[in-house]
Amino acid sequence: MEIRKTISDLRQSLVWHQQQRRTVGLVPTMGNLHRGHMALIKAAVVDCDIVVTSIFINPLQFGPDEDLASYPHTPDADIDLLQESGCHYLFMPSATEMYGKKTTDANSIVKVPCLSELYCGASRPGHFNGVTTVVSKLFNIVHPDIAYFGLKDYQQFVIIRQLVEDLCFPIKLVGIETVREASGLAMSSRNNYMDSQQRCIAASLYRTLRFMADQVKQGLYSISDLENQGLEQIMSIGMKPDYLSICNARTLEPANDETKDFAILAAAFIGSTRLIDNVRFQLDRSGEMLSKSGKSS
Repeated sequence: MEIRKTISDLRQSLVWHQQQRRTVGLVPTMGNLHRGHMALIKAAVVDCDIVVTSIFINPLQFGPDEDLASYPHTPDADIDLLQESGCHYLFMPSATEMYGKKTTDANSIVKVPCLSELYCGASRPGHFNGVTTVVSKLFNIVHPDIAYFGLKDYQQFVIIRQLVEDLCFPIKLVGIETVREASGLAMSSRNNYMDSQQRCIAASLYRTLRFMADQVKQGLYSISDLENQGLEQIMSIGMKPDYLSICNARTLEPANDETKDFAILAAAFIGSTRLIDNVRFQLDRSGEMLSKSGKSS
């Protein structure tokens, strides 16, 4: 694996591969790599001739009161993991390299309206503008054929999918399922902020989402009643909910009686740590549940 820290060096390294029509895969990350990230890289290694992983803690997607200064930064450990992963290039730019002197306020912002203003976008104003801006820059720097994103942040995936469509990026997006700890807790760099007791409590968030999904499948509650019940469960286990929504998995609009593709999205605090999670499923309105592939289960 080779490490590149400037845009020009990375482009120069990739140009020969692209001229040879080698398939280039991109895995964007903010570092502090864990098994969830490695699942993305593993998929890229299988699909692509050349794999580029980026590590960049993007200041543009952090609000003024958020954890930019304390976000886990483990470059040595990350490099060790990547050396064994099959990754070919690690891109580790500085904020100045990506944004010039305006490291917290880019000159140009890429915005996906509407989708970026829901859920995490409402709680973290401007967050997704930072995400879509840096992802657009990475796409333009790397020119990947395929880009890999985790589905733990499902709203982010839907927004990037819309970005690719709207701006005509010739890129295939691949979403990789959430990797979880044995307790069910979704793997996240922010899990490092919690002690063992908090991690045990946090795992209950996923159990609540699964319970809600089962109730939707059985048609036992109205959507609004079930959302309220889910909020009560989250609070009862000692977490402070930010939002909890049963929505259309394609549009992220509130689910209704016609919805077939569901996503239940949640964000909640345990102490000062904010966690997100989701479950997704399909439902045949004749009452038969469908698998994620759309075939009867």
